[in-house]
Parts: sequence; C-alpha cells; structure tokens
Amino acid sequence: MTTVGIIGSGQIGTTLARLAIGAGHRVVLSNSRGPETLAATVAELGLRASAATSAEAAAAGDIVVVTVPVSAFPDLPVAPLAGKMVIDTCNYGPERDGHIPELDGTSLTSSELLQRYIPDALLVKAFNNVFYKHLLSLARPAGAADRTYLPIAGDSAPAKAAVTEFIDSIGYSVINAGSLADSWRQATGTPVWGTPYGPYSVESGRPAGGDAIRAALAIATR
Repeated sequence: MTTVGIIGSGQIGTTLARLAIGAGHRVVLSNSRGPETLAATVAELGLRASAATSAEAAAAGDIVVVTVPVSAFPDLPVAPLAGKMVIDTCNYGPERDGHIPELDGTSLTSSELLQRYIPDALLVKAFNNVFYKHLLSLARPAGAADRTYLPIAGDSAPAKAAVTEFIDSIGYSVINAGSLADSWRQATGTPVWGTPYGPYSVESGRPAGGDAIRAALAIATR
C-alpha cells in the first residue's frame, strides 16, 4: 500500500484521493486553510484518508501530489519534499496566477518553474490535461479494451517509473511525453489538453487510447 500525500484538495486533488483509496492506497490530504477544513472530505473518503498540514502530507507521502495554483509555488514545503517523487498537476493561468514572464514566453515550462521551488524533489508532470470528472469516470482495470492513456513528463526515470505504477494502479495507462522541458506539449490549450477525453458537458468522458494521445502530443505547437 502506497501513501499518497496530496498538497491541494480541490477538484483534481480530491478526485485523485478517491481513485487512490479505491485502489487500496492511503491518502493524506492537505490544503492552505488547515486540516480541520477537510474533516467532511476525510469522513466521506473513509478510514484510509486523513488530513494534515501541507508539510505533514509531504513528509508522509511515498508519492506526493502537488495540485495548487502556480502562484502558490513559493508556499510549498521545501524540506519535506526533498527526495520525494512528486506529481505536478498544475496549470498556469495568468488570469488567476498573475503574469509570469518566463511562462508567458517559451523560456520555461510551469513544471520547470516548480522544480526551481522544490529543487531536490523528483518531479513528474501528470493529470494536468484531463477534466476531473473524466479522470474519475474513465478509470479502467489493466487489460480493458477501452483503457485510457495519460501523458507524463519528467527528468527522473525512477520517478517516472514509480508514477507510472501508481497511475496504472488507479486505472490508467501512460504515454511518456518526454522531459520537464517537453511538458509544454500537455499544457493548457494544447491538443492533448482535455479534447481527447471528450467535452466537459459529457461527464462520463470518452476513452482515449495510446495512439490518440501520441498523435495529440505530436501536433502541439508552442
């Protein structure tokens, strides 16, 4: 059983918590408002869920999910994330995060920016390109003919292997989308962002196989 620390308990964070618990993992949830504000969520999720501070969730996790606004990167707990395998689900949005010149241009991806804030973490970009309702509904067991694929990007082969194993456990297969510098191919507005999994108005989503995800990544332009 893996312990998954989750920093940020919004739509993606709580969806991943549900999927992880369904796969037999333990989750430690956190947010910026304090663990007491997560009492109802934890009660709904059951005995394998608990709430903690962000630093405690980072320390507890075998894998840690960071799912916060890009503007919150400076507030992340640095020391507890050192050496940890960290999944970055974050998307840059200037209307929410304010303008960040490096991200407005092409000199940096948001994952590379995150790596600067948590330099000793083993970072993997994942789950940032899929609507949370589709993420919940499209999970399938290994071997299913309609299993959906998700892209991941990262610089650490061991971290990508561990994240691939976790993603497989919660019902998805993986396409290796390259390094953190390549992660722009799955950023907001790219062909692989949202579209392969169907419109938001259809909450059940549409399964997307490996060929569809590879094709979408291949036609991305920056």
